[in-house]
Amino acid sequence: MIRISTRSGRGICHTPRTARLSTAISLEPKVGDHEHGFVLERTKHVPELELTAFDLRHIKTGAEYLHVARNDKNNVFSIGFKTNPPDDTGVPHILEHVTLCGSKRHMLPRSLSNFMNAYTSSDHTTYPFATTNPQDFKNLMSVYLDATLNPLLNADDYAQEGWRIGPENPLASNGESPGPDTESKLIFKGVVYNEMKGMMSDASYLFYIRFQDHFFPSINNSGGDPQKMTELTHDQLQRFHTNHYHPSNAKIFTYGDMSLLEHLQELDRRLGTFTRNRRAMDFKVPIRLDDGPINVAVKGPVDPLMDKDMQYKTSISWLTGETSNVLETFSIGIISTLLRDGYGSPFYRNLIESGLGTDYSANSGLDTGAKIGIFTIGLNGVKKADVPKVKEAIVKTLEEVRSNGFERNKIDGLLHQLELSLKHKTAQFGLGLMQRLSPGWFNGVDPFDELEWDKTVSAFKAKIYDGRYLETLMEKYLMNEKNFTFTMEPYGAYEDDVAVEEATRLQKKLEELEQSSGGKAESRTQLEKKELELLEVQEKARDQDLSCLPTLHVKDIERIGDNPDLRHSYVEDFPVQWREAPTNGLTYFRAINDLAKLPTELRSYVPLFTDAIMRLGTRDLTMEQLENEIRLKTGGINVGYHTSTSPLDIGQCREGFTFSGYALDENVPAIYTLIQKVVLETDFDSPEAASKIRELLQSVSSGALSSIAESGHSYARRFAAAELSPEGRLSEQLDGLSSIDFTAKLAARHSTDTLEDIIAKLKDIQQVALTKDCNFRVALTCSPESVRTNESHLSRFLSSLPPTTDTPSFRVDTPAPPSARTSKSFFPLPYQVYYTAQVFPTVPYTHPFSGPLGILAKLLTHKHLHHEIREKGGAYGGGASAAPLGGTFALSSYRDPNPLNTLKIMHEAGEWARDRAWTERDLEEAKLSEFQNVDAPRAVSSEGMGQFLLGVDHNMRQERRERLLDCTAKDIKEVADKYLVQRTERAALCVLGEKKEWVGSDWEVRSMGVMSEAVKAQADDKLEATA
Repeated sequence: MIRISTRSGRGICHTPRTARLSTAISLEPKVGDHEHGFVLERTKHVPELELTAFDLRHIKTGAEYLHVARNDKNNVFSIGFKTNPPDDTGVPHILEHVTLCGSKRHMLPRSLSNFMNAYTSSDHTTYPFATTNPQDFKNLMSVYLDATLNPLLNADDYAQEGWRIGPENPLASNGESPGPDTESKLIFKGVVYNEMKGMMSDASYLFYIRFQDHFFPSINNSGGDPQKMTELTHDQLQRFHTNHYHPSNAKIFTYGDMSLLEHLQELDRRLGTFTRNRRAMDFKVPIRLDDGPINVAVKGPVDPLMDKDMQYKTSISWLTGETSNVLETFSIGIISTLLRDGYGSPFYRNLIESGLGTDYSANSGLDTGAKIGIFTIGLNGVKKADVPKVKEAIVKTLEEVRSNGFERNKIDGLLHQLELSLKHKTAQFGLGLMQRLSPGWFNGVDPFDELEWDKTVSAFKAKIYDGRYLETLMEKYLMNEKNFTFTMEPYGAYEDDVAVEEATRLQKKLEELEQSSGGKAESRTQLEKKELELLEVQEKARDQDLSCLPTLHVKDIERIGDNPDLRHSYVEDFPVQWREAPTNGLTYFRAINDLAKLPTELRSYVPLFTDAIMRLGTRDLTMEQLENEIRLKTGGINVGYHTSTSPLDIGQCREGFTFSGYALDENVPAIYTLIQKVVLETDFDSPEAASKIRELLQSVSSGALSSIAESGHSYARRFAAAELSPEGRLSEQLDGLSSIDFTAKLAARHSTDTLEDIIAKLKDIQQVALTKDCNFRVALTCSPESVRTNESHLSRFLSSLPPTTDTPSFRVDTPAPPSARTSKSFFPLPYQVYYTAQVFPTVPYTHPFSGPLGILAKLLTHKHLHHEIREKGGAYGGGASAAPLGGTFALSSYRDPNPLNTLKIMHEAGEWARDRAWTERDLEEAKLSEFQNVDAPRAVSSEGMGQFLLGVDHNMRQERRERLLDCTAKDIKEVADKYLVQRTERAALCVLGEKKEWVGSDWEVRSMGVMSEAVKAQADDKLEATA
């Protein structure tokens, strides 16, 4: 890890970071000063956030610049532009991608940044990064400024990232076709095009974006609608950049402990070459609702994991005030939370617990991302007959709350949570601050107002003491007929219609091209030629000379990694790991009850158990009352499931329940009391238990399809890995496609089913979850001053745990071994794109080849798979990943239009890596990439958790660190051959997406959910029709 401060103890005077920061701030410019082309217009010290903000303006161009000085070595930079989309072609999104393809001076550099990305929001685009290394910061700031203000915007990059028409397999004419008839098929291609096809396959996203289309038509779809994207031209993209990516339209943000004056010097050097331009800062607003309620209904896809009678989505929205009124916006946010959050909230009781829907719709909540706020409440999983009842229930709930008022203790609980969030030190505070300020800043909200946290909270408390402040705000904005109801109706042929529309649009484009090029054969030849030319450009880019880039070097990485001081003791004969460090008056508690004897028959029910104990309540307290106590006394408590592979042997794993929470030091006993209550006293025998458990099952199933669409490559990877190790099998069973399938089948039980067998299993789990077992262990992170008090509180908690109970009904087995299922699994799911994964078994964490496998993953990703799967193949993502603790190596693709081509690339990836002549520069880049993660900053609450949760001590980490640093080209070739080439037959494949003719008898087709047979039959019908 790179150090910024000078180590003391070697005869060098050491100045504490806080003193250095104070000195640096004292040297910064004063209000009215002109420095390096900027004028400092105002400053603001915010003691509760331990920061000082500087508001500056670039004199020549008018660029706005906010610098936040704080004692944090994880420095952040961001440049953003107002990019109101003129249409639905996705021009801001495609421009974001093409911009990062290179500038007139740079491509993206080798870096130790722990965060590099770009965001296309609804009306602005930002390019942020974070790094703990000052030289890295300077390098990246130079590159980001040049990339955004002086990008190349090549036509080839536009065709690659945006859209184009080309042969599905352009190399088929050379005899390299991976499948039948692909050489004759022309398709729409492009990274963003396929990304958005994947997004549109997500029913929750589709509902949200169609809602936006109708309620906020002045803001077009910035991400892009595939049906409109093919109307965009390269010239339009370039004009959009000229009009929007200009310093006069920019907002620049920096954060951390580096010098403002140095930032100003570099910024002026880049911005000073521009002159002032027209600003494109229009603030868009939603439709007017002055004429009363508006109702809109659209058609959407059927969710195959949900009951066929519960397929409607519906919501109701109101406009609130201008978001520049920070106090009022904060207050309405409190109202939104009080109305929606928690099982005891009014909307949850009256909408979800009542059975009107399964969970909140994707647009629910308060949206403050524009000039005018929008409050929405809606439901998924609604029956057709219940759609009008949803609005009635919402209006009735609001009337009840206005009449009865909000309970003061619930408001106090929320304020306590906000207080703890300020005290809780995160590793990415600067990035979080930038992301929180940006939407308002781009819509006229003063960022200084948003930073004045204490002032806002104090003003809110004063309003609360005056009486019915929140209820008055509800009357002002929500208790009226000026609302907008949006409903999405299920339409069984939705996916078919989308496919027909794309085919029709493609045919129209081809006919236009035929007319302009002189015929069908000529147009095809032209398209094939362009595709091959693009492939040639992409291939040359793979090995381009990057020596001109500003860069760091592996020699800049410290050989000895950080080693937080840990202490180990025993309390009541249980092992305890202590991390004593400044925690701002907070104590963090974690515990694991290792379950070496968890019955196999119960394991699949563990996720439901951990949900149920936070839903049902106890015999003497409702869940609403428990939630109030949790908010008033703690920063939250959690009960979950944990499994990890031994760092010494991938054939060995541990599993158990995890318990965690944090609180102010004086409230630590409440963590223990509340955990005991929810785990040991949850009332599974209450009359409402069955209905609440069914509600949980339906809620999980309702969101499952969208969850898979968002992270399909992770699900595919997890399913494939289940064949390769005991821990992989457990992870899949409890957190993978198998778990989703299991939950969907439980949720599909008839409404008259009493669920007695399920409840019996949950009660069995309750008996073993939290016991005085010999495998119970604890980790505490706290300040040194609170150790003695914490030890006393912990002793009382541990001594009060119940003894282990043996239950005769248990059938005790060891964790299930890897299954004997086929190594090629296919899940037919209603997506327009595919998710693929191939997983290989490798070695334990401590094995000498664990490090080289990590470097191989970076090399394959950046030197091969990204080029082949994303740039050439058009998938949104493609790469390799090594799981050092899981003992696996995975190749995967994400939102992939061409899985056959990807599978071929994956099959040959090992040989490609083995046979390539790796250079020192290749290894240098891969190691820098790997250490972005290895040395990423961590919150104090996370320090030591690798050892506690995973069994990886400092010696193991240090040994692997040195192997990463010392990895050679010979090591890369050896591991590629040994673990990818030679283990091809042992690798497992998993693909998710629409079933087509290439999914033959050598694939195991696995269906999911209550409508899976219908989906499978629909796919088979399509194949027959095609044939």
